[in-house]
Amino acid sequence: MTSIETISGAEMGHLLNGFGVNLLVSNTERTAQFLEGVLGFTRLRLSVDYAVLKHRENLYQLHVDATYNDHPLLSVLPENGIRGAGIELRLFQVDPDEAERKALEGDYHVLQSTADKPHGLRECFLLDPDGYCWVPSLKI
Repeated sequence: MTSIETISGAEMGHLLNGFGVNLLVSNTERTAQFLEGVLGFTRLRLSVDYAVLKHRENLYQLHVDATYNDHPLLSVLPENGIRGAGIELRLFQVDPDEAERKALEGDYHVLQSTADKPHGLRECFLLDPDGYCWVPSLKI
């Protein structure tokens, strides 16, 4: 099997299956560091323009704006400010207390500290460098 680091775009596209998450980010390295250091993702591929990370069995792709060429999302991206307003990226069975601790150590933004919620989950709300809201949670 060819390494995911060196496969072509078409080969990468053919590996994708099920539900996918693709985030437009301003800096792939910075977002990859957040995902790895705070939420336990594994880096599979990283360049200045594109990254692939894995969390459990799911692949996550990061693209910088320039890779999107004539993609329709470019027309709705804000020039400045956060990009992720209105979406929660939930990671179930990920320790929110540990993630919050690592986020604070990494000087990332904790939108809401870890707490037990009425819906039976202990969770916190963390913003990555582009403002996407990640919600690690455990069953109470």
